[in-house]
Amino acid sequence: MNRNLKKVIGITTTAVTGMYIINRIVDYTAGQKNLLTTEEGNIYHWKNGDIFYTVSGKGTPVILIHELNPASSSKEWSKIVHRLEKKHTVYTIDLLGCGRSEKPGITYTNFLYVQLINNFIHDIVKEAANIVVTGISSSFVIMAQTMEPDNFKKIILVNPSDINIIKEMPTKETKAAKTILEIPILGTFIYNLIMHHKRILNYIESKYIFKKTFLSSKLEDTYFESAHKGNSAGKYLLASTKGNYVNIDITNAVKKADNLYIISSRERNNAVAITEKYLHLNKNIEATYISNSRYLPQLETPDKFKDIVLMFLQ
Repeated sequence: MNRNLKKVIGITTTAVTGMYIINRIVDYTAGQKNLLTTEEGNIYHWKNGDIFYTVSGKGTPVILIHELNPASSSKEWSKIVHRLEKKHTVYTIDLLGCGRSEKPGITYTNFLYVQLINNFIHDIVKEAANIVVTGISSSFVIMAQTMEPDNFKKIILVNPSDINIIKEMPTKETKAAKTILEIPILGTFIYNLIMHHKRILNYIESKYIFKKTFLSSKLEDTYFESAHKGNSAGKYLLASTKGNYVNIDITNAVKKADNLYIISSRERNNAVAITEKYLHLNKNIEATYISNSRYLPQLETPDKFKDIVLMFLQ
């Protein structure tokens, strides 16, 4: 073995070892405060992985579904559950690949979540349910209804994703990004850079929250812990979203639906334009705007948000 080859091997080994150590440190640091425990809820043993969920209250069932992001979890509904459970049986779930649910190393697709929602309603709720859902998660709830319409009553979309963006399919470039993120040590290292505490904070400040004064260290830490819970296996969901594998064209499904409602935040970028695309497809959709929030009105303006939800559910 010549000297140059030994040098390359040595550098590579050192780099891989360094990345591995950093990955372990990030995992340990993220989980130190243990904000996401399973003691307060239940586990649904789904065919593709265990799903954490909570149930409280009494009345017509309402399922609260968070944004599809490995840093997200059902904690996004923490200020809403007790406001709704007085009149409804309220379910929250951590989607597969998020929060306290299992994070298998698979390709996450829209249809995977379609199955999850329909199976959850069949096996756990056991009757038709109302849904309140955020962001891109709206797309698989809408598609789930096309598959099994009897599972659904009213569907309230909270800042749903732009229809034109979520119809973009995988390309060579997005497939390559997915492959890189799924590499055992290197991909995890890249994921940890993307999901660094400061990057998550910047993302929350710029995309999720309108008032920075609303941010708390607990909220930041919850997102950070969710992103790295399970040895940063959330990278597989991120890889699939970066690869456009969770995308789908919901145009026809929106056109045919007769039970859709939209809550849009005025301070969200392009809120009116995005909402108008849904209304253009289906004039029966009822939509309203909520002020002083950007993407998660359920956290920023919970009382106003609750009033709108109850109005729609009536």
